[in-house]
Amino acid sequence: MKNRTLLPLVAAAVMFGSVHALAGDVKIVANASVRADSISAAEIRGVFLEDKRSLRDGSHVEPVLAKSGAAHEAFLGQYVGTSDDALRTHYRTLVFTGTGAMPKFLDSDAEIVNYVAKTKGAIGYVSSDFPAEGVKVLTILQTGANAERKLLTRVEPEYPETLQRLQIGGTVRLMITISPKGSVDGVQLLGGNPILAESAIKAVKQWVYAPSSSRTISEVSIPFVPKK
Repeated sequence: MKNRTLLPLVAAAVMFGSVHALAGDVKIVANASVRADSISAAEIRGVFLEDKRSLRDGSHVEPVLAKSGAAHEAFLGQYVGTSDDALRTHYRTLVFTGTGAMPKFLDSDAEIVNYVAKTKGAIGYVSSDFPAEGVKVLTILQTGANAERKLLTRVEPEYPETLQRLQIGGTVRLMITISPKGSVDGVQLLGGNPILAESAIKAVKQWVYAPSSSRTISEVSIPFVPKK
């Protein structure tokens, strides 16, 4: 049932292609309890379609939306890919099937900021020029093919001597946040030997990428192969 409700959302994305240019007029705001400082477009869509209940850092989130307005239309077109009517139908279906709840819809940017500021886990959106006092403004990260950055400087990790001697290897998987200037601002361990991961993280923090107009996130794999 839930998958069927997503069909009109995908179809509506074509209708809202012209709204994409307005995306710069929207910023994502979150309650101070949300530990993340950034959010990807995929996470935004998942949260507001209620497919996700938390961000990649484990922070629990609850979406809050505007009832109408230019920022609301821009947000739906860019990040959710649907019309207001289709989204509300989606929510009603989730409520009917017991797989979700109807989120808060508020009248203005001021109401959204006030609600987000005082509600643990709340996340919403407002016009980019609206004051965001008392809330966190999350950096929106680009992911996927459009987010690929050329690696200019790569520092290889040191293989821990003890593990190399014992022929213990493996691959360390990391999620990295790259600043607009190209430095690695953050590293999150996704998988791999913890001792090897320490070495990999230390090296990756020294990598330098080509500049970009915004922050991006990327997944990298660092192999450690014992010498025979």
